[in-house]
Parts: sequence; structure tokens; C-alpha cells
Amino acid sequence: MSPVFPTVREVLALDPVRHGAPRLVAGDAGLDRPVRWVHVAEVPDIATLLGGGELVLTTGIGLPADDAGLRAFIGDLADVGVSGLVVELGRRYLTGVPRVMAAAAERRGLPLVELRRATPFVRITEAVHALIVDAQLTELRATEEIHQRFTELSVEGAGPGEVVRQAAELSGCPVVLENLSRQVLAYDPAGESAELLLNGWEQHSRRIRPAGRTAYDADSGWLVTTVGARGQDWGRLLLRWPAGGELTPGHPSRLVPAAPADEGAEPAAGTAEVARAGDLPTRLTILIERAASTLALGRLIRRDAEGLERQIHRTLLTALLDHTRPVDEVALRARALGVVLERRHLVGVVIRHRADDSGEHAPTGDPGEPGHFGEPAPDAGPARLRDLAETVGQALREAKLTGLSSAVDDHAVGVLLALPDPTVEERALAAFATALRRARPDGRHLETVPRQLDAASAGQPGGRPGRAPGGGAGRGAPPGSPGLIIAAGSGVGSLREARRSLIEARQIADAARRDRRDLPIFRLPHVGLAGLLHLLRDEPRLQTFVERELGALLAYDAQHPREQLLGTLRAYLEQGRNKSAAAAAAHLSRPAFYERLARIGRILDVDLDSVDACLSLHVALLALDAVRTP
Repeated sequence: MSPVFPTVREVLALDPVRHGAPRLVAGDAGLDRPVRWVHVAEVPDIATLLGGGELVLTTGIGLPADDAGLRAFIGDLADVGVSGLVVELGRRYLTGVPRVMAAAAERRGLPLVELRRATPFVRITEAVHALIVDAQLTELRATEEIHQRFTELSVEGAGPGEVVRQAAELSGCPVVLENLSRQVLAYDPAGESAELLLNGWEQHSRRIRPAGRTAYDADSGWLVTTVGARGQDWGRLLLRWPAGGELTPGHPSRLVPAAPADEGAEPAAGTAEVARAGDLPTRLTILIERAASTLALGRLIRRDAEGLERQIHRTLLTALLDHTRPVDEVALRARALGVVLERRHLVGVVIRHRADDSGEHAPTGDPGEPGHFGEPAPDAGPARLRDLAETVGQALREAKLTGLSSAVDDHAVGVLLALPDPTVEERALAAFATALRRARPDGRHLETVPRQLDAASAGQPGGRPGRAPGGGAGRGAPPGSPGLIIAAGSGVGSLREARRSLIEARQIADAARRDRRDLPIFRLPHVGLAGLLHLLRDEPRLQTFVERELGALLAYDAQHPREQLLGTLRAYLEQGRNKSAAAAAAHLSRPAFYERLARIGRILDVDLDSVDACLSLHVALLALDAVRTP
């Protein structure tokens, strides 16, 4: 029943009832039952006319005279769910209600109250009904304020911290927003100790498991609702009411004390006890659900706005690369986004992972997790590219750089930096690389903890204890790691030349995938011969050269997949023709490695001790890698 109705305890504290010198005879356990209505009755079979929740007033004139009849009368009232029975003494019962009636009421937990002074019942009904109407109006006003407040927050695009703060202010209760991993995203202690509220939060939160999307966990005293939209839940909003689910201290267990013996004396006023934890006010449920809706809507709006902006960025970058739009139109649309490209020094930058999810894989996760050591998670490629694009955008903002940024293909994110002049190019690229390093571009999603969550409470949100912000223990995140490549093209002075810088950056990024060096930023001089071959990978004459030099060995490996002599040749050439080092790198014994080299020499009809022959084979291998690289 709705908590807007007063309880029996609260009704007994009203002045018209206190005027009758009330005394609780039985049913102390039912004093917190809500009173939906007050009904006056003088007939024994009144139970059939009641619907439950009524407080029955009677003088007892029409009640049965025998004990069995009184027991049946009390049983019928309890069965129908009345809140209590008030008997005025003086007409049927002079000194008190019969003991059998009191015993039956106590056994059924039905509050039985004597009025030892004559009291007009109409005053009691008026007072109780006025209390019910006032409570309902108060609840209605509170609900209206809740709707108005959160509607304003939705329109203003308030962040999670502000939504949580308003929820705590309206409810007067601590409120916590957490993600699905039970990590706190925002909180407001509502004047209580934040340290006590958040201490051991994850373990505490996992014990709060109410049934339903919005439900109250009476054991812990937390009202919980799920936060999310479009079938994608991303968190929970929790409101504690009351604190710890306990009664406010200082309130007696019984509301109405026994009236003094002096008939003319006024009974002492009882102190109202707070409602039980299970009697959750309806307005709190409305409040937490409106707050959750505001949070979900705000996240959708931010994502949609960010997604639309990124789509426009991608459209403009694609237009530059493919010549699908006039350069002047690209400049105009970019300026409308707040990115000025005219009269700027432009630098194309491409960021990509060294390994593709569709082919070779880098160990970017923990053992047992999808994506570790070549095991891609479902939709890992698009998700990883989307995370990388978001991280690149975050790095641009942190480095205070302007430019267009978006995914340029299935594996890479492109950026066209707009700098004031060429002198700041190196400094700007270094700032971008540093910001990208701090942004954790390792494919892991990182929730942002609002500022009000201090470091001591937050710990390491979005990460794992003891893990450095790159996904590896004790290692920094890319750039400067084998997992990510940042490639920059040559700076240009006009938007018409921007395509050349972007294409150059993409070619450098592709060529750098085979580079073992740990460089923060790859430029054209860094890729050397491999970069040149990558630029020429579509040239038929290069492909003919590869087939002429390596065709026989490739055909042999195709017929003998367990041997893979191409790998043996690669190890030999990469180790500078040092056979001992190459055998160790290939994890073969030296006799076995020597035998494989001899077989390669026979297949290719070359002398592997010849510098010229090995140089030609090494170039052919690099060209093969360039041709095979998508």
C-alpha cells in the first residue's frame, strides 16, 4: 500500500484521538500498518463490507456477547486486512474490552485500542481523511517538482555528477551511480561521510541484488534502478533510504503511551517513529527512475552528437582522399565545425594497430580474455577501431590541437592537423603523441570518473590493480610500444596538398608495421627501403621481381606446409647471414638449420653465401611483405 497513507501509530497521535485517552491493548506489532480509510461500524458482520486498510471505530454495542463470537469477529477483521480496531468504552464495555477480544487481537497482530473518554467519531474521521489528502497532495507536489527538475536537467544536458547531486538534494539521501563493474562513476553523500559511503564499495554493491529493474533491497536499505537505453544497460543508480535501513535513533518503539490514571489529565504526546524501511515513499521510486532516465538520455545525446560530428569528419577526410568534393566545400564545412583549414600548415597523421583483428593478432588482453594471443573477441575489429577513434579525439582535445579526425579505413584512424605555422609542427606532434599515450589507446574501454570522486576513493577506475595504463604490467601504453603506430606525413601549406600528406602518412603507417623499432612517431625517413617498397607495392614490375626471386620457394612451401622454408630464409637474412644466430632465432638446431639452408639454395638455385644474391633475396622478401600488407 502506498506510504502516503498514515500509519495506525500516526493516527493515534492525532489530537481528536488523543482526546479520547487512547490505550493500546493488543497488536503492538501492527502499529505501522497504513490506514487507507476510517470506517465506523456497529454490526458484527462488517468484515464483508470492507476492502482492507480501514481503521474500524466502534462502541461495541452490536458485537457478539459470547467468546466464540468475539474471536470470530476479530478473525474476520484480520482476514480482510483491516489496519486496526478502536473501541470506545462506556456504552457496551465500561472498564475495558473483554480479555478474549484482546487475546484474539494479539494473536492476529491486529492493533486493538481503547478510547477511555467519549469522543465524536466524526472528528477522528475528518482528521484522518484530511491527513490522507494532505499527504497525497504533498506527494503530488514532490512528484511534480521531481519531473520539473529532471526535465530541466535533460534539456540543459547536465552531466552525471549534476544529475546525481540533484537526486541527492531532492531525496535527502545518499545517491551513487556505478557502472556494471561496480565502479563508482558519480556520488553524493547528502551530508554524510563520503569515505564511509564508498569504503569497500564494490564488495558492498555486489551484495545489493534486488529483484526487478527498479526495486528496493530491504536488507541493505538501498533503492536500485538500472541505467541504460535502447536495450543496452551500462550502470546502476542507487539511493539509500533510510540510512542502512534502520530506524532513526531516539524514537520509542510504542507511539502512544498509556493514559494517566487521572481522567482529566491530558496524555503525553508520543514521538512519531519513522516509517519502516519497507514502506518506501512512492516519490523516491519516481525520483530515482527519472534520474536514471535523465542519465541514459544524456549519454545517448552525447554519443549521438559525438557520432554525428565524427561522421562529418570522416566525410570530409574521405572527400580529401578520394577527390569526391571540391576542396573549397571541404574547407567551408570544416570551418562550420570549428576547424579552420585555410591558411594553415596541414599535417596528415595516421594511427593504427600493428596487428589486424582479421589476420594476425597482437596480445592485447589478459590470458583467458577474448582477443588474447590471436583470439579475437566478437566484433573486435570495429570495436577496437571505434575505441581508437575516440581515444585519438580525446588526445587532440587534451593537446589543444585542432583538425579533422576519423577512421579512414577498417584499420586506421586519420587526422589532418591544422597548425598555425610550420615551426610548431614537431612540438605539436610530440604533444599529440604524449596525450595519446596518456589516453590509453589499447582497446580497453575507460569510464571517466567525475571530479568529485577523489583518487583515494576511485582507485584505478577502468583498469586493474597493479596494471600500468597500457594493459601491461609496468609498461607504458602506446605510442612507443609494439601495439600502436603513429605515422605523420610531410607538412603542406594548402588544403589542396593535404591529400598528399594524408596518403603519405597512411603509407608510412602500413610500412612501419614490420619495423621493430620503438618510435613515438614514424616519418618517411624512418621506413627506408621498406617504405619505398610499400609505396611501389602495386607496381607490376615489383611483383614480377618477387615472383622471379621467391616463386620457387613459395611454391615449395605451398606443397610442404609443415616446413615453411620462407621463414628460415627470413631468419637467416634478418640476422645478417649469421647462421648460429639465425638458428637460435628460428628455434632450430644448427645442423637442422644448415640442412634447411642447403635445401633453400637448391630450390632457388642461388649461393646463400653470396652477398649480392642475399641482398636481392632480402629486397624480394621486403617487397613480398609490402605486397601482402593490405
